Amino acid sequence: MTGKATITVFYDGSCPSCVRDRKRYELWLGKHIDKVEWFDITGKESYLIQYGIDPDLALRELHLQDCDGRVFRELDAYILLLKQIWWLKPVAWVIQVPFIRHRLSKWYRRQVDERLARDGRG
Repeated sequence: MTGKATITVFYDGSCPSCVRDRKRYELWLGKHIDKVEWFDITGKESYLIQYGIDPDLALRELHLQDCDGRVFRELDAYILLLKQIWWLKPVAWVIQVPFIRHRLSKWYRRQVDERLARDGRG
């Protein structure tokens, strides 16, 4: 990690849809691309453990670290990512509504588990 980014996203670089999501997000960031640093977790289990991230959970939930070293996971991580882009801030606010958050979390977990099972990694 270089230290200049606002947040570091730990993502599964061996997941094609995760890589596509990263590219889409970078496009949305535009000139603010330096706000986010991407860290491929593939084969980096010891690094994740060093930062208090369970490698198995890192495959199942998005994790990110802010500039203060705090680690966020699952929907909290997505909310922080969405807040980096002005026109996605309202989506971040909606995700925080408890009724929506609970249902979205269940859907997210189901989708990830299905993807990992399809890839033979679940």
